Amino acid sequence: MQHNYTAPLIAIGPRVRKSPFFEATRRYGCKAYSIYNHMYMPLYYDDPVAEYWRLVNDVTVWDVACERQVEITGPDTFRFVQRLTPRNLTRCAVGQCKYVPITAEDGGMLNDPVLLRLGENHFWLSLADSDVLLWARGIAVNAGMNVTITEPDASPLALQGPRATAVMVDLIGDWVKELRYFWFRETDLNGIPLVVARSGWSKQSGFELYLRDGKYGDELWERVMEAGRRHEITPGAPSAIERIESGLLSYGSDMTEENNPFEIGLGKYVDLDQEADFIGKDALRRIKAEGIKQKLVGMEIHGEQLPLNEQRWPLQHNGEPCGVITSSTYSPRLKKNIALAIVSIAKAKLGTNLTVETPWGPAEATVGRLPFIEPRE
Repeated sequence: MQHNYTAPLIAIGPRVRKSPFFEATRRYGCKAYSIYNHMYMPLYYDDPVAEYWRLVNDVTVWDVACERQVEITGPDTFRFVQRLTPRNLTRCAVGQCKYVPITAEDGGMLNDPVLLRLGENHFWLSLADSDVLLWARGIAVNAGMNVTITEPDASPLALQGPRATAVMVDLIGDWVKELRYFWFRETDLNGIPLVVARSGWSKQSGFELYLRDGKYGDELWERVMEAGRRHEITPGAPSAIERIESGLLSYGSDMTEENNPFEIGLGKYVDLDQEADFIGKDALRRIKAEGIKQKLVGMEIHGEQLPLNEQRWPLQHNGEPCGVITSSTYSPRLKKNIALAIVSIAKAKLGTNLTVETPWGPAEATVGRLPFIEPRE
């Protein structure tokens, strides 16, 4: 059976924020947007599968300014940022990025941003889709620390794909080839102020250019497109297909406040032995001691090709509920349906057979390995 998917329209209006690249995305033919961090985020310009292949084989440019920044400065900045995350930041150098869980007092996940350390007392949190700016400001009210928390004029534009480095060399210079994964450098492009990071929400190799003055949005976009022309660059957007293949998590889909880092595979970023008393430390100690009750796993869904899931699909074992599919897609490289799922510990073992309740009827599924495809980075 062929499942035809048509994205619903989203009305464009003044209430939802627009990125510095928004007019360029419309000019280049963006066909669908979503709302992410109260901002329009492009979904696709062409067929999503065609864009997936361009990401995997060539290079694509994404407006991801919706990854809003929380800027934290002041004499107590390091202590405050460490208060927000269970990841030990004592070895985070200036110029380095770190993937950091943000946890609540009960150990639940509030966000999973990338942290950038721009100075000894200067950090950005590059956010997934939740209001961490308000959370951080609320924590600061009674923290007794001297910090300033703002949203800076900083908007990331991503270049992702195996040809991204070649485009960046033509755009910025040969030095980008020496930039290590999850490190960044501050620079300017003919007067356009940038932070250039070796990062991005794919595992196909790439960079994120944090534009530090929104008035240059259109000019930066066109400079990137010009540099990428001979490398067959095309506009695109984060690919649900590729990120599921690579095992990348999406906040709000694969985890929410109801999930703790241990059950979604982020336990390696939780340091319970560090001296710092981060938010959720006691709860996470208790959770680790008691053992998790459920776990995020990979899942292969057998049968006919299925579209992306619009809601979580229930999982059963011998007629008994045992979890949910959080994100599902059809992989063109693997030629099968793959998914991320949260299942009870008893059913999380590799090779366990389960049943998925899809909108088109039940389908058989098997717990598989993550990632489904090993990353390039």
